[in-house]
Amino acid sequence: MKQGGRVAVALTAALVGVVLAGCGQRGAPPEGAYSGLGSVPERLDPDGTTITVGNPHATVTVHLYEDPRCPVCEEFESTGGGGPELKDATVRGEAKTEYTLASFLDDRLGGSGSKKAVNALRAALAEGRFAEYHQVLYRHQPEESEDGFTDERLLELAEQVDGLRGPAFDSAVKDMKYRAFVKASEKAYEEAGGSAAPGGPGTPTAVINTVRIPADHNGVLFDAPVFSNLLRQIREAPGEWGAYVFPDVTGIPGLS
Repeated sequence: MKQGGRVAVALTAALVGVVLAGCGQRGAPPEGAYSGLGSVPERLDPDGTTITVGNPHATVTVHLYEDPRCPVCEEFESTGGGGPELKDATVRGEAKTEYTLASFLDDRLGGSGSKKAVNALRAALAEGRFAEYHQVLYRHQPEESEDGFTDERLLELAEQVDGLRGPAFDSAVKDMKYRAFVKASEKAYEEAGGSAAPGGPGTPTAVINTVRIPADHNGVLFDAPVFSNLLRQIREAPGEWGAYVFPDVTGIPGLS
């Protein structure tokens, strides 16, 4: 079978029995930490909003659009494909993960938890601890209706990441040092929706090697073993998978 054909089979299998999901349903709470994240390189990309974690030469790039308050992002990050599967692939250097962090749920639900969390994540990046802190925030995400990411809670959770707490990080959290980043990141998220979704593509959205997984196939994100298999198949045929499986999908504005 052609490599592209194997990718198609992997995706088809992922859709069998998988419930399509969007922001609004919480999965089971995650357990434990993913080892090795502290040693993975991370950086802010030249566009000023994309945060990249992992081997810059990895043949698989997974670009994620997430809001820290989104419970379905938490599901993806814990029991879905964003859990051990993607994180382990990133730690092994087989994939790199890019993040565009949205904060639209504050306007929708009230409060400032998303903005504060995005600011704190940017502060963690400045300390070289973004990936670990990102994991901790999703492991302890408050209910969507609660504006639970307060300064005090964000600092408390930062204590779970070795070497993160300190005068620079604490001050950045309390003073919203990266307010401009939060605003720019939300704008990047909104622009990624294009004319079809001017408010943004939805969270979580995944773009793999510049090809966006369409909303009606989004269930692939929540079946962890199949998502892992899909990443492996894409790694084996990085130039074929998108055109073979999604011939009418060209990517996402700014990434294709």
